[in-house]
Amino acid sequence: MLATALAACTGSPAPTPDGTASQGGAPVALPSSPEALPLIDVAGYTQLLRQLHGTPVVVNVWASWCGPCKDEAPLLRQGALDNPNVQFLGVDIQDSRGGAIGFIRRYAIPYPSVFDPPAALRTDLGLIGQPDTLFYGANGVLLSQVIGPLTQSTLDQNLAKITA
Repeated sequence: MLATALAACTGSPAPTPDGTASQGGAPVALPSSPEALPLIDVAGYTQLLRQLHGTPVVVNVWASWCGPCKDEAPLLRQGALDNPNVQFLGVDIQDSRGGAIGFIRRYAIPYPSVFDPPAALRTDLGLIGQPDTLFYGANGVLLSQVIGPLTQSTLDQNLAKITA
């Protein structure tokens, strides 16, 4: 377990047809588009983070029905656009695929997300709700975690930390 936290909201699939992500030891790659939303499990997430070694990574755990997730979506969108050398990744949990795709479109999310309906990743990370945002340095080490919605200040501070 990576962290224990309190958050603002509470609340073995096959690979996607386009092969952009899979799980259970099979190859994993970043989804091909923000709307691809491949199913992923804990092993696939761990493998994906290993593949991103050498790149700072921001992982945001979200759901389309989560009010604070909606509030922070524009900040994350702009953060991703302003920081092309940082890989942003969403983890959509306890959601419907249609709700998730609608959220991605509504907020024009430019980075990929993975789909985790049972919230296995959130549980494995020791998180209890969403939104939560994890900031990994280029060396793959978790450097910071924000429980609950981001502010511009917390996003900027943590982006500076992982890109230093």
